[in-house]
Amino acid sequence: MSEPGHEPDQRTPAPSTAAAPSTAAAPSTAAAPSTAAAPSARGRRWRGTGAHVLIAVLCALLGFAVVLQVRRTAAGDTLATARPDDLVQILDELQRREDDLNTEIAGLQDSLARLQRSGESSEEALAEAQRQSAALGILTGTVPATGPGVTITIEDPAERVPPEVLLDAIQELRNAGAEAFQVGPVRIGVDSAFTGSGGAITLDGQQLAAPYTIIAIGDPPTLAAALAIPGGVLDTVRRAGGTMEVAQADKVVVDALRHSREPLYARPAR
Repeated sequence: MSEPGHEPDQRTPAPSTAAAPSTAAAPSTAAAPSTAAAPSARGRRWRGTGAHVLIAVLCALLGFAVVLQVRRTAAGDTLATARPDDLVQILDELQRREDDLNTEIAGLQDSLARLQRSGESSEEALAEAQRQSAALGILTGTVPATGPGVTITIEDPAERVPPEVLLDAIQELRNAGAEAFQVGPVRIGVDSAFTGSGGAITLDGQQLAAPYTIIAIGDPPTLAAALAIPGGVLDTVRRAGGTMEVAQADKVVVDALRHSREPLYARPAR
């Protein structure tokens, strides 16, 4: 009886032996997904690396193109690649510049020929310089001047004529073509200024006393008419209680002088 009872013991392991393959098969089934996932991760890494390489190549090509363009520009190849319209414009500008230079050269040559024909180039140049100096001296008030003009006398018994009236008189005379002015003992210049009040008028820091005398060089009838226009200087003086007389003459003298000043900033343009 002991032998038959032993047979079940020998057959009992058979089921466990059959279950073993099922237990071993589980790992092989679970490992399949990890094997499929590996190529996907490698693909993503490859695509990222490829993009970086492509960007690097494009940057290198762009840098090469920039360097090539700079070298072509430095070598003077821009005209070779310019459009026909641009070339025509450049040519026109060069032609105009050439014409201007030719005109300037012709003028200088004419001046040189004129001086050479005179035989006294230095004397003629000196005389021209003296004429220009005299004209500038009259305009700036550094030399005396004479010529036809007017003498204006303004009486102010009530001391109510303001400095603006004298300024208006100078402006009207200037607009009428006067070339030199003198108010009392003061020569009018480009920077002259009237200050003060009625009965106490100051011109360029010097006190003026009534009656106020203005001497102006210019065409006498024109200057006199400019002061007598309705609502002008004559009417203003009358409203202030004063009187004004204008005397025309073929010759008046403006002999008050201004001191010449050396400019601090301005220099002759060359």
